[in-house]
Parts: sequence; structure tokens; C-alpha cells
Amino acid sequence: MKPARIIVLIIAVVAGGIAALLAGRSPEPTPAPAPVAQIDTTDILIASSDIGLGNTVAEGNLRWQTWTTAAAGPNFLRKSDRPDAIRELAGSIARVPFSSGEPIREAKLIKAKGSGYMAAILPSGMRAISVEISPETGAGGFILPNDHVDVILSRRDKLAEKSTGVEVHTSDVVLSNVRVLAIDQTVEEKNGQRVVVGKTATLELAPRQAERLALSRQQGTLSLALRSLADSDKDKPESSDDGPRGNVNMVRFGITSTTATK
Repeated sequence: MKPARIIVLIIAVVAGGIAALLAGRSPEPTPAPAPVAQIDTTDILIASSDIGLGNTVAEGNLRWQTWTTAAAGPNFLRKSDRPDAIRELAGSIARVPFSSGEPIREAKLIKAKGSGYMAAILPSGMRAISVEISPETGAGGFILPNDHVDVILSRRDKLAEKSTGVEVHTSDVVLSNVRVLAIDQTVEEKNGQRVVVGKTATLELAPRQAERLALSRQQGTLSLALRSLADSDKDKPESSDDGPRGNVNMVRFGITSTTATK
């Protein structure tokens, strides 16, 4: 037999032996997949669309959304606890605005029971009273609902005029840091509106504050001074019957004219 054939035969035998050896080995076991962590979820009630301040909530404005139980706050409405919440809350009035996707909290809704939206959104113990304004007395129309203002009374001081013989005007801050509920019929900013030039501003006042404002209206001209947003949370008035006496700054400025009174 030729040497070349012998070499080929030897190579074939060796290769066959190696193949048989590999085939006889058992495959290594595939590692088991890692266990998947189970996330506990719950369905909570959210706003399916934007809901404005004072708007009536319809069933189409609400829907259930799956959230992780850990992220669901204690004040959120859960489907497991209130399966009929959508039907029960339909017809309520929003006391604050809701953004689409925001969880619904029942404390921010109120059943009007036939009353108007202003009575529904007014906090307990407070009163809504209107005051006439103009661009000159209403910060040029830049006061918007939910802004905070000071109410300034400007009037003639007839007692001082008698003693000085000249015309004297005084200016008093009769109410400080009160919330504007509405300008005319506008209760919230809409469609990017940034200026509301109205004739009437509705203010949120305690009962004694409402009496003080009604009296001040008869004594002279009322103006609204817009407060900075950074100052709105400072010296907030209390909703007591006595009114925020500590927050009413009676600042008086006497301005004398050069024309003597007759």
C-alpha cells in the first residue's frame, strides 16, 4: 500500500475517534433564568383631560390608570376600594385645576347640590365680595384670578382740611394679601390669556373683612395693588370672623394741595 494512502487512512481514523469522543460527551446544562421580580400594582383614578377651576367634572374626564402600589398616595382613589368612583364623582365641581394624567383627590372636588360654581369653590368660612375696578385702579389689567392683592382706599380728609385750610388726601391699606377669585366672569387664565381688563374684581374675604370693604367703598376710591408671587404666602390672612387684624396695615399718607378750600 502506498504511503500516501496510509497517511490519509490514519488521519481519517483519528478524526473519527475525535468526533466520537465529542459526541459521547453530555452537553453542559443551560443556566436557569433569573427570577423576574413581581411588581405590585393598583388602579387609581386620574384625569383623562385637563379640568379647569370651577368646571363640572364629567365621566369622560376621568379614567382608571395602573400605578405601582408604592407610588400610589394614600389620598388617591383606588379601584379596589371605590369601583364606582367615576359615576359617583361625575357632576362634581373642581375646586382647583387638574392636569391630564393627574391623580384625582376627592378633597379637591365638591358637590354643588344646585349651587353655582363660585359658592362651590369658596373655602368654608370665607365670603366672596366684588369691587369695581378700572385699568387705573386694577394694576392696568395685569391682575389675574388667584393673584393676591392689597386693597387701598384713597379719600379726602375733611377733618384735616378744616384745620389746615388746604385740600388733603389720604391713602389707607385697608386689606392686605387677599386672594382674587375672579375678574368679571373669568375665574382662571385661559388660552394663554395674560391680561384681563375687567370692571369688577371678586375677592375672597373673611366676614369682618367683607364688612370693612363694604364700608370703605362708601368713603372713597378703592384700588388694588398687585403683590409679588414671592410675597403671596407671607402674612396670609386668617379666615376668622374677626378678620386678619394683624395683617391690615393702616398706612396713611397725607398729600396737601396748594389750593385752599372754600
